[in-house]
This record gives sequence, C-alpha cells and structure tokens, in this order.
Amino acid sequence: MRAAIARWFDSDLGYSFRTSPMAMFAAAVAFVCVFSVVFAAFVAPHDPFDLTTLVLSDARKPPAWMAEGTRTYLLGTDDQGRDILSAVIYGARISLVVGIVSVLLSVLIGVTLGLLAGFRGGWIDAFIMRLCDVMLSFPAILVALLIAGVGRALFPNAQNSVAFGVLILSITLTGWVQYARTVRGSTLVERNKEYVQAARVTGVAPLRIMRRHVLPNVLGPVLVLATIHVATAIITEATLSFLGVGAPPTQPSLGTLIRIGNDYLFSGEWWITIFPGTMLVLIALSVNLLGDWLRDALNPRLQ
Repeated sequence: MRAAIARWFDSDLGYSFRTSPMAMFAAAVAFVCVFSVVFAAFVAPHDPFDLTTLVLSDARKPPAWMAEGTRTYLLGTDDQGRDILSAVIYGARISLVVGIVSVLLSVLIGVTLGLLAGFRGGWIDAFIMRLCDVMLSFPAILVALLIAGVGRALFPNAQNSVAFGVLILSITLTGWVQYARTVRGSTLVERNKEYVQAARVTGVAPLRIMRRHVLPNVLGPVLVLATIHVATAIITEATLSFLGVGAPPTQPSLGTLIRIGNDYLFSGEWWITIFPGTMLVLIALSVNLLGDWLRDALNPRLQ
C-alpha cells in the first residue's frame, strides 16, 4: 500500500497534485468531510435519528458559545432538539450516498450509450442523440416531481424508500446525457484510428473492440466530468430535499435541514440553517476544485 502511494506521488499526476496548493486544500477539506460521514457513528456526539434520545426542551438551543447553562451543544439544536453537529454529519452522509450512487448510475448509462452511438453510428446514433435532446428538456426538479407523484401513488406505505429512490432516479435520468455526448464525441475520433482499424481487419468482434480498445481511451474526460458531477448531484439532492421531494424529515439530508432552518432564520435561530448550508458549500466547493485540478492535470495542453 505504501509503495503504491509512493509511486503515485512520484508520477506526473502526483507531482501536479503536490505542486497545487488549491488541490491539496480541497483534498484536505474533502477528506475531513468524507471521514466524518463514513465514521459518523464515532465522530458525531449524538444519533439524531434516534428519537428516544431527543429532548424537546432543548429545541432551538443556540450554539455552545452563545448558550447559558450546563447542557450545551457545539452548533446548537434544531426545532426538535436534535444536535445540529450530529444532524449535519449524518445528513451529509445521505447527501453523499445519493450523489455518488446517482453519478455512478449516470456514468454507467451514459458511457454505454455514448460508446454504442459513437462506434456503431447510423440509426442507433441518431436515436440515442434524439433521446439525449428529449432528456435535456426535462430538468431534474420536474423529473423528481413526476417520479415522486407516481411512486407515492403506487407505493403509499413506503415513503422513505420511495423518497430516496426518487432522488437517485431523477438525478440519474437527467445526468447521463452529458456522459453520453462526451463519450460519443471521443468515440467518433477513436474509431477511425489505426489501432481500431487493425483490430477490425484481424477479425476482433466489435463489442471487444469497444470494451478493450476504445473504452480506456475515452475515460479521461468521463473521470473529470464525474468528479464535477458529484458536486452538482449533491446540490441537486439538496434542492429537491429543500422542496420536500427528497429525504424525509425523520432521516434529513442537508437540504432537509436547510429547509427546516429556513422557517426560523428570521426569528433569530440562524444556526439551524447556516451550519448545514456551510457543510453543503464545503463539500461542493472541495469536489469542484478537485475536478478543476484533475481536468488541468489530465490535459497536457494546459500544462
């Protein structure tokens, strides 16, 4: 493991990372956020999802440096008495899981369809590209509202599972188009190169050519796009949860916490919405900065 890490730091990508203070800062922030989310059970002071531990008399209690008395909370409490710090850590876990899963599904669908469209061409290419045009006409919020209405009508007793399914499905359906277009453009260039022509002449099956030869050469832009798309997916999830379409109040994500705190923002309880919003900004900003660094590091023309 140490040898692999050392080799990576000695590579061109590792050197670019070591010489970029912004990338190192973004990686440090992202590491702290991800570490807190993964080990939330050990990092968080309380379990905000355990209703038996809630103390309603501690509702809307200010942060520790503003509170008076013996029982204080570092970042205060929300309207139900939940510790804001613990709720932010657990809420970030939901946002990250939804964002990463939806991006992985988008990459799988988009890369597959883009590779097929660019390599095969003809009516398959035309059909997939027209499908992309149709999907671009529907924003994620509208898709989520449509899926939420259908899901709740079909499964009225499964609100929690339907809510998370709505989030992942709506972000996936509107996110795969970018990967399909990117991979199609790169595949159109790669399929006319000599190594692909040589593989065709020797009788290699088209599916094997796409999987073994073309796919590895078009994954560079996909990796950069997926990194940036994670931040976009997390913000989209927060937006949907803020509108009440996403995570339920019993298992709040960052968007749900921001929506709850928005009701008390002008009454003086600013910490209920400010701290979840700050966590959302830190995650999205760090991922975007890492995506920008990765784009510059993988593009030799920018070096």
